[in-house]
Amino acid sequence: MEFHVSLIGRADKTGQIYQQIKAAIMDGRLRPPDALPPTRELAARLAVSRNTVSAAYDRLTAEGFVTARTGAGTFVQATGFSQQPKTAGGLGPRPKAVWDDVRVPVPNPLPIRYDFRAGIPDGKLFPYAAWRRLLAKQFTPVAVGSLGHDAAAAHPQLTAALARHVGVSRAVRATPDDVLVTNGAQQALDLVCRVLVDPGTVVAVEDPGYFGPLHLFRSHGAEVVGVPVDDEGIVVDEIPPAARIVYVTPSHQFPLGVPMSLARRAALLEWAERTGAVIVEDDYDSEFRYGGHPIEPLQNLDRAGHVVYVGSLSKVLLPSLRLGFLIAPSGLRAALRAAKYVTDWHSNKPMQAALADFIDEGLLARHIRRTRKEYKARHDRILTVLRRDFAGVLDPLPVAAGLHLCAYLPESSDDMAVYQRARAAGVGVYALSPFRIRPTGRPGLVIGYGAVELSDIDEGLRRLSGCVGPDTIRR
Repeated sequence: MEFHVSLIGRADKTGQIYQQIKAAIMDGRLRPPDALPPTRELAARLAVSRNTVSAAYDRLTAEGFVTARTGAGTFVQATGFSQQPKTAGGLGPRPKAVWDDVRVPVPNPLPIRYDFRAGIPDGKLFPYAAWRRLLAKQFTPVAVGSLGHDAAAAHPQLTAALARHVGVSRAVRATPDDVLVTNGAQQALDLVCRVLVDPGTVVAVEDPGYFGPLHLFRSHGAEVVGVPVDDEGIVVDEIPPAARIVYVTPSHQFPLGVPMSLARRAALLEWAERTGAVIVEDDYDSEFRYGGHPIEPLQNLDRAGHVVYVGSLSKVLLPSLRLGFLIAPSGLRAALRAAKYVTDWHSNKPMQAALADFIDEGLLARHIRRTRKEYKARHDRILTVLRRDFAGVLDPLPVAAGLHLCAYLPESSDDMAVYQRARAAGVGVYALSPFRIRPTGRPGLVIGYGAVELSDIDEGLRRLSGCVGPDTIRR
């Protein structure tokens, strides 16, 4: 193994080699049966005599840290030491306090047999064969060479394809030059923060709402204010006058699922024009609509240039592809491209080229039609079971789009207790309360149907029914 040893000064070179190898073994950086460098090789690298290295190895052998095998080498044999390097507790740099509140998700130790978690599409529905064909086409010397190594923000074929796609499917007004490709919707929001947020900038978000943007705005120094959501969407009259940015999910509000009414959208646009604020429209789950009239994007209704439209293909395709985009007013476009450049130059170009072909060949539209039909069947089945078997226990909110629905529990329920019991029963759901900024509001569950099989819904909900009982009611 190539192991780093450094010598400081000329004193006790044997002792320095011994101490550094011993420390690596005790910290777990060297573990059985790792091999130490041959004495001749290490001596040459350190510019010392071979006897100096041999003496250090002999001491390690005598103390049982290593063992020498004739004709094979010297190997670590000591066990039972800490596998984590020691840290200087309380010393060194400290991050900003905002990061203390961000909890990075960790794998759930309990198996989730019935996965009703929101925001997870069904990976089995993805057209892998077609995607492999298109991606393989981009990984040839000619194709890779044609993509170039410049810092362009996006592949031109993809920006043209995306402009056509959102223009046809969502009536979004955009040219290819308006489209900025990002690594998912979260990076799109990060670019908006870099361009518009200063320390103390007031940002209004929906309450309850998605916590990813909330943490992101705060990490850039924004003062985030929660604005209540009713059955028409965000309550415009309660947006603070000082807000410079308003983040909304008008097509399918997360997590309640309600669409923003036309009157409320008009009021929000009028408010933004009057105050000079920017509306960030996250068109969350808009592709999966199962009934009712399509919701007109704010971007299409905006005539004063106040809406930044953010889209993502993570739910449509696969979250692991990390493909998103934004469409911004002309006054912000240059700054957003510059922010993208200093952040990561550009997104994965072979992936962009493959996605462009995927759209141009009609595969994206076909995939959306297929998955919409499947998700509608799951959505309808969950509603049927909830209305039949959960009367008085779960009150589902009406939704006509997306990959999840929200259902209220009785007022005195502890939705986190239901969440924990469901996890123990192999059922994955989300509690509604963690999505609230203010500690008020009715408890509930957020129930997704992107990852659960249609055939598993009845049994999964039967198990969930056993998790809502008297011991989940607050006294």
